[in-house]
Amino acid sequence: MRLKPEQLAASLGGKLAPIYLLYGDEPLLVTEAADLIRRAAQKHGCSERDIHHVEGHFRWDRLLEASQSMSLFSQARLIDIRIPSGKPGAEGARILQNWASQPPADTITLITLPKLDKASQNSKWFTALDQAGISVAISPVGMAALPRWIAERLAQQQQSTTSAALALISEKVEGNLLAAQQEISKLALLYPAGKLTLEQVRDAVLDVARFDAFQLADALLAGQATRIIRILAGLRNEGEAPTLVLWVIVRELRLLTQLTATAASANRMRELGIWESRQALYNNAIRRLRQPVLIQSLHETAAIDRMIKGLDERDPWLAIEQMTLSLCR
Repeated sequence: MRLKPEQLAASLGGKLAPIYLLYGDEPLLVTEAADLIRRAAQKHGCSERDIHHVEGHFRWDRLLEASQSMSLFSQARLIDIRIPSGKPGAEGARILQNWASQPPADTITLITLPKLDKASQNSKWFTALDQAGISVAISPVGMAALPRWIAERLAQQQQSTTSAALALISEKVEGNLLAAQQEISKLALLYPAGKLTLEQVRDAVLDVARFDAFQLADALLAGQATRIIRILAGLRNEGEAPTLVLWVIVRELRLLTQLTATAASANRMRELGIWESRQALYNNAIRRLRQPVLIQSLHETAAIDRMIKGLDERDPWLAIEQMTLSLCR
């Protein structure tokens, strides 16, 4: 059975499911959901926790041994399986499918995974686990929803603030919920319960935004000029290599050039390795950009590459900014 993240806490108030499946790419929210499940399992007598990291040459037979051995000191236990790659492999898929068909007695199983594509969610092992227990898909909090998320977190510590202050915090922590939570916790330490002024928030909140080149790619595809300027400034200040930034841009330009040369169908995007969750971004860019513009931009990236290598005295960061902004028009 699939639940929304906000439904999880209420569901843990009753009888626990034998299996819980968490998947998503927002570390803070995944960790908090996993902690809720661990605390609920402990309240139901699971005083022992057995952790398994599925990495490298993980031996699935150890998991089977753990399921068959019962502790002498605990009536129940929690088996915590973490699969960072999201790919259990052929052996793991078979074992997880069998695990779902006959969960170990007196055991709560918690499985955490990264964001999964449609193929993984439709796989036999995932379907079996989903049907045997409860699965929760955890999505990142987008910029539009971030002020409300921050307001809800402030309310949990009996604080509130103005919409302008919420917007300020959102801007400062863009793309980093862990940093947002740290800033929210800091406000609880600095000020008493009640409404915080914009000045108080401004004095307390640091600029903790952290960007990567792939966020720049998404902003480029979406045509978000203001965000592109801010991300590029952040990458430059953080010491990111312009070579990596240019590589990401070239990759997106080549994909868009291929898509504009043929029908940009969902099947064609899958062939090019574009996940379903990002296809809307590419469709947005295709509606805005034509192939001659993309080809011209690729020529410009060659000139920027020469700047990075010192063969041209112009500033590569400025050239990258000018080129990406031109693609937003």
